[in-house]
Amino acid sequence: MKDLFEDSSKPERPLADRMRPTVLADLAGQAHLVGEGRPLRQAIDTGRPHSMVLWGPPGTGKTTLARIVAATADAHFIALSAVMAGVKDVRQAVAQAQQVRAASGRQTLLFLDEVHRFNKSQQDAFLPFIEDGTLLFVGATTENPSFELNNALLSRARVYVLRALDAAGIQSILENAVSASHGLAGSVGFSQQAIELLAVAADGDARRALNFLEIAAGLAVDGQVDESVAREVTSGSARRFDKRGDAFYDQISALHKSIRGSDPDAALYWLARMLDGGSDPLYVARRMIRVASEDIGNADPRALTLALNAWEALERLGEPEGELALAQVVVYLAAMPKSNAVYRAFVAAREDAAKYGSMDVPLHLRNAPTALMKDLGHGEGYRYAHDEDDGYAAGEGYFPDDMPAQRYYHPVPRGLEQRIAERLEELRKRAAK
Repeated sequence: MKDLFEDSSKPERPLADRMRPTVLADLAGQAHLVGEGRPLRQAIDTGRPHSMVLWGPPGTGKTTLARIVAATADAHFIALSAVMAGVKDVRQAVAQAQQVRAASGRQTLLFLDEVHRFNKSQQDAFLPFIEDGTLLFVGATTENPSFELNNALLSRARVYVLRALDAAGIQSILENAVSASHGLAGSVGFSQQAIELLAVAADGDARRALNFLEIAAGLAVDGQVDESVAREVTSGSARRFDKRGDAFYDQISALHKSIRGSDPDAALYWLARMLDGGSDPLYVARRMIRVASEDIGNADPRALTLALNAWEALERLGEPEGELALAQVVVYLAAMPKSNAVYRAFVAAREDAAKYGSMDVPLHLRNAPTALMKDLGHGEGYRYAHDEDDGYAAGEGYFPDDMPAQRYYHPVPRGLEQRIAERLEELRKRAAK
């Protein structure tokens, strides 16, 4: 456990580590947190920071920000990774913090990377030492703290959300690394096209961008890196995507809502983003089946059939050929009339099922396969709808005897549901007579 910043002149250190900012002014892309007048900036500038959880994608400056907080507050810095550490390491860090406080009166900032990897009991180990001021706790995570961290820990640490850097911000970092004395110091020349390509390929991750830059420098031809070298370095690099984390759920949400909003172009974009990031196409196909029922419903019943067909086509063809069927159903679902009438009706019916409990089935609706059941009145008085005029037993009741009749399904005036609404209204008028 070393204190703060080591000598940046050591050549063996990776470029990303050598280029790590040491002051807030050099931290890229997080103005919403550390810009002038922002609460976190004020806490850092006054040297009175608080415990916090830094939540954001990889390469956005979580570790760097923790180090800057420690340096500004003149705090002893201890770094742990939840991937490797356990409660024993936490105890050792606490003992070291107590020694530092006793010897110099300095506070200790304990930085825990990947804090979401700690289980409940491991997270609880911090609480008494955060509470008594032994530790200033800073956790870093790429996962949603609401789901991954204990409420007790969250109540003692403020959550700050770091954003992925845009391509322009990444490009500025790369240009600085090429010329800085503790970077490449102009030893290798980079074409503007190469820098721009590396910046885009990094997908918002500054550390990834600097790693690309360092690899490209090693492949320089006659001291120059052109676009072809940059393409070689970045070939096969996937976009930022987490198959079970927030990026995944946010993007499937965006796809679903684009379809619901009848925007096929946006829907295609989010589909392409998910597939490009490595999402399982079969998962997307299953979600489209849900979308067909929830958002199109009886406004166009063909939507459900097409969604099922797309799933089957994807299973039969595999990737990437089957993905076109997925694109087809996404466009169709987005373009069709929308109705959530069945969805709302089902939700309301389930609420009543829970509200009224296990009410008896009316006798006339009960099955009567045996003589005993017939003697008990099962099925007695039931009107067989096919024997009635127009196949409809006007005035017949189908709800439990002690439950008032309900109307859950309200078709919308769009698509096929408009005709369904007209049919149901006609039947209700006949029943009222």
